Amino acid sequence: MKLEDLSPLMKRRRAGGLSYGYDRFRADPAVTLLQWPDDVLEQFLYDHGDNAAFVNDYGSIDLCEITWRLEKIPAADFHGMPTGVSDAGCIEEFAEDPVYWVGVRPREVGLHWEEHGTWLRPPLLIDRLFLDPSDNGLQVVEGRTRVGVLRGRVREGLHVAPHHHAWVARF
Repeated sequence: MKLEDLSPLMKRRRAGGLSYGYDRFRADPAVTLLQWPDDVLEQFLYDHGDNAAFVNDYGSIDLCEITWRLEKIPAADFHGMPTGVSDAGCIEEFAEDPVYWVGVRPREVGLHWEEHGTWLRPPLLIDRLFLDPSDNGLQVVEGRTRVGVLRGRVREGLHVAPHHHAWVARF
């Protein structure tokens, strides 16, 4: 199953507006078939499943092949980690002013950075083998602002934890 196979569901979700909430979305048989963690379903499919740039970057992936695991990733591994082609450069833009990007989020996000040196909600990363069998490493799927804030905080000498939790898509 690919993102395009979910387009009827995504159309129903958009047409339903607020009445087609996340609980209704995750109960759809096509979504339950994936057996993905709720946090991943919400960030990957519910929030972005029909975003044109997102579909362009990840539309070729067989979603049923993905296994998501919550992993602890060293902060240094995020330094040069790319995102999808459609959003190339955006992580660096967020890194330019991490204080601003944390400041426009709910208060608890900023407090979590200050107290724990990490994000409140784990971002989504994917093994780049899904995108190109000759490639390696991880790529940011969702959480580009979070990763940009991390990079910017490191650059500015602000408190950053040595490791960060992230949902990682693997075979």
